Amino acid sequence: MKTIDTTSSLKNRFDTTDCQVTMKAVVTTGNGGYEKLDYRDVPIPKPGANEMLLQVLAAGVNNTEINTRVGWYSSAVSSGTNALSGMDDEKTSAQAKGDGGWNKATPFPFIQGTDCCGKVVATGPDVDSAHIGKRVLIRPCIRSQGWDSLENIWMASDFDGAFAQFVKISASEVFPVNCNWSDAELGTIPCAYGTSENMIHRAGVTKGDHVLVAGASGGVGSATLQLAKRRGARVTAIAGQAKIQAVQAMGADHVIARDHDIVASLGENTVDVVVDNVAGNHFGAMLKVMKRGARYVSSGAIAGPMVTLDMRDLYLKDLSLIGCTAWDAPVFSNVISYIEKGEIRPVLADAYPLAEIVTVQKRFSQKKYVGKFVLIPPDISDTQLAAVTR
Repeated sequence: MKTIDTTSSLKNRFDTTDCQVTMKAVVTTGNGGYEKLDYRDVPIPKPGANEMLLQVLAAGVNNTEINTRVGWYSSAVSSGTNALSGMDDEKTSAQAKGDGGWNKATPFPFIQGTDCCGKVVATGPDVDSAHIGKRVLIRPCIRSQGWDSLENIWMASDFDGAFAQFVKISASEVFPVNCNWSDAELGTIPCAYGTSENMIHRAGVTKGDHVLVAGASGGVGSATLQLAKRRGARVTAIAGQAKIQAVQAMGADHVIARDHDIVASLGENTVDVVVDNVAGNHFGAMLKVMKRGARYVSSGAIAGPMVTLDMRDLYLKDLSLIGCTAWDAPVFSNVISYIEKGEIRPVLADAYPLAEIVTVQKRFSQKKYVGKFVLIPPDISDTQLAAVTR
């Protein structure tokens, strides 16, 4: 089910010396700082068996792309994600120690970009061409050994992603979407909303639950707020003081400033589900506010992966701690249906040309925005279109 062989011909994948038709892309060349983001011409990929080729219309920006570039997934790193985001090449590489830290070593050089709103322009020889011309979203998390195994691979972490004019992907991961949203708005959806829906699905959020959402102004946090509300939950959100009004406007029932005492604000034993992609120093307080039998679910740790756990809170309160990386089968189809029914709305912070990726990642790391940034590749030329459709 893996779509691209990331282990073969790494030195030659981006060689344009044969004068073939090329595309613009951001190639991440290794662990390091912004200097590792190389905007240049590379060959347009060709769809093979069971694959489709998409023109990328918009590509969202996520923590995971920065985390991968700076080596944050390495077991040698214990700081939060922002601590490494601006480091120079030497310091970042020393932290990573060559350890990809996720599934395996990161397949540098490669094209990142986990989110993709695109248009199908070509298919492999064995793929139905009915989707050509349709606007689609890509499911970036692939259950590589089927739904009975939690093994997974990710577009833009294990093989080339959407920071380019074109991307190829297994046809099974392409989902047509019918709505009046802009391309940029759709580009905010796949990673954040898929990740959020997966956590809410695994935690069994239901009507009447009191859900606490940490980091509610970011991409995953704002998605979680909306998705929990659509299930009928009561949502308490945590956000920076300057973002409280924006988070309230998204529908939060109550908002706590990030620097406030969570236990003093909510009281012990008051929350049914904690959705926490922040972690760090607040982890212990999260467990204090959880009711007996409550569920804690996470798919990230932007404030720091190392936390202090009082085992008495865990076992005396019969708590469940749920880790989420592999997406479950209904998750992405659910998200598509919510879009088409008008049950969720995008939170677009801003859109930039693909060539301005360094500017965007710097703004991203400052955390002074609400929602998600999106990159827009250049329009494709007639020459490029002819080359991929002939």
